[in-house]
Amino acid sequence: MTVEHHHSSNLHSSEPHSMAAHSTDHALNHVIIEFYEKLSSWEHAIVRDKGFSLSQVHTIELLGVHGAMRMKELADKIGVTTGTLTVQIDKMVEAQWVVRRPHETDRRSILVELTEKGQALFLEHDALHLQLTTDLTAKMSSEERIVLLNLLSRMNNEF
Repeated sequence: MTVEHHHSSNLHSSEPHSMAAHSTDHALNHVIIEFYEKLSSWEHAIVRDKGFSLSQVHTIELLGVHGAMRMKELADKIGVTTGTLTVQIDKMVEAQWVVRRPHETDRRSILVELTEKGQALFLEHDALHLQLTTDLTAKMSSEERIVLLNLLSRMNNEF
């Protein structure tokens, strides 16, 4: 359906339908924001107990999932400048969670990767996330969980 066709068909639809679509958009907006806030609060509570920052946890998660990464790539994924990331990585090297090493084929690039200590933190944190996911989806059927996975994946791809 083209955009023009979609808009023209909307003009012919009854008013309550477009009001329903509008209210669904608003409801979705509020539910997504509420979920984000609840997940963030949970994450903050978990991190507060461990003695590291939220951005450090996100760095550990990214390296745990993707393996060694270039500084620029890591900064882009976290949404910070490489300067900000450098300060953070310095602290994480000091804490022995990550190491820097030269890239095998690109001599100008530095890779950041988890140490054994960092890997253990990742596995521990990932297990907490998995438990939360299990708890949140416990009352869903396997079909509903697959639909949720597909919808959230599609939403993530839009970013």
